[in-house]
Amino acid sequence: MGLSLGAYLLLGMTGVWMYYARLFRQQRPNWLRPFHYLIGGLMVALVLLLLAIGIIGTLGHYGSLGHSPHLPIGLGVVALVLLSAGSATQISPRRPWIRYLHIGTNIVLLVGFLLVTLTGWSVVQKYLP
Repeated sequence: MGLSLGAYLLLGMTGVWMYYARLFRQQRPNWLRPFHYLIGGLMVALVLLLLAIGIIGTLGHYGSLGHSPHLPIGLGVVALVLLSAGSATQISPRRPWIRYLHIGTNIVLLVGFLLVTLTGWSVVQKYLP
């Protein structure tokens, strides 16, 4: 989870950098956008990996899912990450509203990450002796 949060923080920093470059009509480094995409792809992979680990671990330990609010919150975070990644690939000058969808999704994702971290902590405590 820490790597996902680190990726989210790095994406936020590079996203703000791109926003200010656009706002003040400054040239951004050529590597910034591909780096932002790369970190975004890694975050998608990490979140899907965490989803798989969580489902397999919970099924292996309890035999069923849904023992805490962590599952629906986690599924919400997965959906938000996929929406953010999908919208990022569609941003263009012809459809500027998609950029706002991407940014808004990432703001909501901050709340989702906070909630999934809090509920995940209580789940992890159940596994520890």
